[in-house]
Parts: sequence; structure tokens; C-alpha cells
Amino acid sequence: MFDMFSKLGDVKKKIDEIKQRLDFITVEGDSGNGAVKVIVTANRKVKSIFINDELLKIDSKEELQELLEIALNRALENAENVSETEMKAAGKDFLPGFPGF
Repeated sequence: MFDMFSKLGDVKKKIDEIKQRLDFITVEGDSGNGAVKVIVTANRKVKSIFINDELLKIDSKEELQELLEIALNRALENAENVSETEMKAAGKDFLPGFPGF
């Protein structure tokens, strides 16, 4: 029984380490053939947004908003995929055969 609690403590420690590492992994999402780019961490924190100067010259606020939404959603999806992959890899080390790993 003690071994099980010890293993759970190790898993929590490993997960905390992964969460810290995810702050340093960045992913990108873009839209409009690169006219809008969003960079986020794997913990889904926005680090930067790039908007091509040509987009700022157009009179379509809605188009810019749509491109921002698309780029941000793509970046967040990429971050989720990285995070999920990292967590599954950690789970395999500590909980082999556990469903989902």
C-alpha cells in the first residue's frame, strides 16, 4: 500500500515538472497565409501576436477579428496536442497499462 502512495507522489511530482516545462514550449497558429500569427505556450498562455501591416490598412474590422480567432484557435489546439502528448508520455512511465496511456 505504501508503494502505491509513493508511486502516486512520484506521478504528481512528474506532472508538476511537465507543467513547468510546458511554459517553455511554444507553438504557433496562423491564418490568412501567415498574415496573422499567434504564439502560445504549451500551457496555453499567449506569448505574442503578429499582424501583417497590410491587414491594418483594410477597413474590415470583422476580417481581422476572424483571422485572429482562427490563428488563436489553431495555436491553442497545437498547445493542447503538445500538452496531451507530454502528459501521456509521463503516464506511461508511472502507470503502464492504465487506460488512456
